[in-house]
Amino acid sequence: MKADVHPDYHEITVQQTDGTTYKTRSTWGKEGDVLKLDVDPLTHPAWQGGTGKVVEKGQLSKFEKRFGNFGLVEAEEKKAEDKK
Repeated sequence: MKADVHPDYHEITVQQTDGTTYKTRSTWGKEGDVLKLDVDPLTHPAWQGGTGKVVEKGQLSKFEKRFGNFGLVEAEEKKAEDKK
């Protein structure tokens, strides 16, 4: 193995958004540094079941609100008239 090729692998502290910390080994920073997370499993919607909420209030609901009955009412009225 070549010397001085690999980065320094050392212990750092990771601080989550709620203030809890844990120690891990990383190539980030230097020995003893604290990595403060902006997004973690405690706050990100993907880990909090927020994806359903995003879909409900997102583009899909806007589309359904705008085009939900597009053409269906007219087709049903036409069928009703044809039956008479």
